Amino acid sequence: MFLFAEGGHHTPLIVEFINHYLGEPVHKFQITYTEPLWNKYVFSYFGTSAAKAFGPYTVENAIPWYTIMFVIACILSVVVIQILKGKLSQDDPTTGQLTLEAGYLAIKDLVINVIGHNGFKYFPVLATFAVLILVSNLMGMIPMFMPPTESVNVTFALGLASFIYFNYVGIKENGLVKYIAHFAGPKLPWFMLPITALIFVIEIISTLFRPFTLGIRLFANMFADSQLYSQISGLAPPFTHFVVQVVLLLPLGLFVALVQTLVFTLLSMIYINLALPHGDHGHEHEEEAHGKAAVAHA
Repeated sequence: MFLFAEGGHHTPLIVEFINHYLGEPVHKFQITYTEPLWNKYVFSYFGTSAAKAFGPYTVENAIPWYTIMFVIACILSVVVIQILKGKLSQDDPTTGQLTLEAGYLAIKDLVINVIGHNGFKYFPVLATFAVLILVSNLMGMIPMFMPPTESVNVTFALGLASFIYFNYVGIKENGLVKYIAHFAGPKLPWFMLPITALIFVIEIISTLFRPFTLGIRLFANMFADSQLYSQISGLAPPFTHFVVQVVLLLPLGLFVALVQTLVFTLLSMIYINLALPHGDHGHEHEEEAHGKAAVAHA
């Protein structure tokens, strides 16, 4: 079901095809199990229902478009990596291999610059974020597809995944008690306990908002890019359908896709860095990380 209302799009044929064959059993499961659970344990306290909050439960939207598109994005990510990798060779690398190596080195250098050489062990997760988000963003340029990152459901899920991961890293590297204590900032004299408590509360709130800011930023930019694309391309058809799309909008869409991938991945790196223990040099690294975060937010 749709977690938030996101109208204005024509349902892709592949979504209609999948729901035509799989929508009915999924819809029956939702009506029998998930809708009553939502109504009983969540929406009964607010005087509403799941159907009013999520939209009507129908066979046509039993499996939402963004779920199908995200699964396709996962499959495409694996396929693209395999195609680019080909048969690895040191003596005669293919163009695909060189492209893959360039992406690998770019993410590796970014990880080392933000987290440090010890942060390379987090490379697999961060690279997965980068590849999956980039492929998801670019799916809007493929006919009959829609970018799953144009849905807040997907972007919030990605933000939550990043949130869970950097907190997991922080707890693993510091221990639970020390990780919670680090939110209080540097150790201050006892008579400044109110300041320490205030810092602790502010840091906790700031950390809890990170998955929302990650999700909203990615969604808002991709949704705005899609709306700009559809509005401009419809100004003076067929001229704007061909010339403007190819000359102006496609390069702009590619640029937005790359930038939003970089921002999400960079912020995830910064959050991991802030969660790690830094010892005696912690303040210097933390100030640098905060500076990079400010630049990324800008």
